[in-house]
Amino acid sequence: MKIVTSEQMRQIDRECIRRGTPGNVLMENAGRAVAEETARILEPISHKQFLVLVGPGNNGGDGLVAARYLHDWGAQVSIYLCARQPEADANLELVQQRNITCVDAAQDSDLSRFNELLAPADCVIDALFGTGKARPIEGIFAQVLDRVNQLKKKKPALVLIAIDLPSGLNADTGETDPVCPSADYTVTLAFPKPGLFRFPGAERAGILSIADIGIPNELAEDITLELITDEWAGGMLPKRPLDANKGTFGRVLAVAGSVNYIGAAYLACSGALRTGAGLVTLATASSLQPVLAAKLTETTYLPLPEAEQGIIAREAAELINQTLKSYDVLLLGCGLGQSESVSEFITSLLFQKNLPPLVLDADALNTLAQTSDWWRKLTGDAILTPHPGEMARLSGLTVAEIQSDRVGIATKYAREWQKTIVLKGAFTVVSAPDGGCRVSPFANPGLASGGTGDVLAGAIAGLLAQGLSLFDAAALGVYLHGNAGKVVKDILGDTGMVASDLPPVLPMVIKHLRETAENK
Repeated sequence: MKIVTSEQMRQIDRECIRRGTPGNVLMENAGRAVAEETARILEPISHKQFLVLVGPGNNGGDGLVAARYLHDWGAQVSIYLCARQPEADANLELVQQRNITCVDAAQDSDLSRFNELLAPADCVIDALFGTGKARPIEGIFAQVLDRVNQLKKKKPALVLIAIDLPSGLNADTGETDPVCPSADYTVTLAFPKPGLFRFPGAERAGILSIADIGIPNELAEDITLELITDEWAGGMLPKRPLDANKGTFGRVLAVAGSVNYIGAAYLACSGALRTGAGLVTLATASSLQPVLAAKLTETTYLPLPEAEQGIIAREAAELINQTLKSYDVLLLGCGLGQSESVSEFITSLLFQKNLPPLVLDADALNTLAQTSDWWRKLTGDAILTPHPGEMARLSGLTVAEIQSDRVGIATKYAREWQKTIVLKGAFTVVSAPDGGCRVSPFANPGLASGGTGDVLAGAIAGLLAQGLSLFDAAALGVYLHGNAGKVVKDILGDTGMVASDLPPVLPMVIKHLRETAENK
């Protein structure tokens, strides 16, 4: 599913109309789709009261169409016109023919009629601006939204549904006007917009759904920014042939863990195993192997020499080199620590030729950040999985600079470094060296705890070992990890969720996606 800017959306609309789909048909499709989603959310609607806030332009027209359908399906609907509609507006005429209550703000200077309509409403539909407002919201629009916001605080049960975007949310930047409402649901039209996945706007959008309004997907085929969806993920899952053996599903060598971060090795290996890798070998400091063997019974082991107890020695690189030809993927960095011996071990291992594809996390990234021109020395294929702090160290930017333009920064450095980048965080960004970019739909505070990144790195390595490309393995791993987090959150909530909750859920998520794809 492509993510399009406001200007790209306007161009797509124009091209769709040029190819023969009239604008009024697109508006009819949009309004009906919004009404259908609203009816699904609030079912049954027959005894509920809806207030539709109608602004200028297409967003207001979509609201009028949605109001008509909701009325025809039995809802009690009122409309508040915040902007003068065009002469002989067909959608307004159809509303008036049905005797739907319709109040013109120009005839309601003290907002008394608005207050009468708002007070009993079960649902307010925001059809004021959508993508069509970049300037500050003023006048009647600001007054109306302010009153809706005030009522929402006093009446939490009031449901607010935004058409395309909450009014005052910048479609491209995610910036918000002071009166931008916090929607419970946003029904975005045709394609999602970047601002829905950037803060602070993402917090105002609520639960997002994407409405098909009849625009062919091919009109957006040249756009490189995509939202990862269930449909894509289900189609990307590695095949599981009946005559398979463990070699069929690939072999992962995970170099992970140290005396202070023993759990990181467990979590990384669990992520790889639970996404279907055929064999996972853990290479770790020899004194840690007995401890981890008690937890990871399916993993094989490569005990490594130690510089001190629980810390891998530089000489371990030679031992790993002797075994690498047996593995499809090298996962490196989870919980290794940042001692001098470990840093020397990492650089000795990485800056050589003929390595298998790499998944680099945590301390592998920290070591790279201390190496000048590391991307020129790291010549093979690699997926880097930094959180914003690690990305700041790798790039020399500040965390604030990175967070202000996550897609732009990840895309820029994926091209410059010629590496696949997984920029972790809410709405994780996955960027490829060729400019392709995918965004996760998940933002889950429950995943903001120690060890969840280790599970993600392992999951990506497990998928990469099964033959997916680096970009696809990274994006699918991100999606499965985020989906597993959602499942756990739905059961436990987002407080107290821990990283070890995730691996057992990964196969359940994969099973559901596979069954959904097969039944289509």
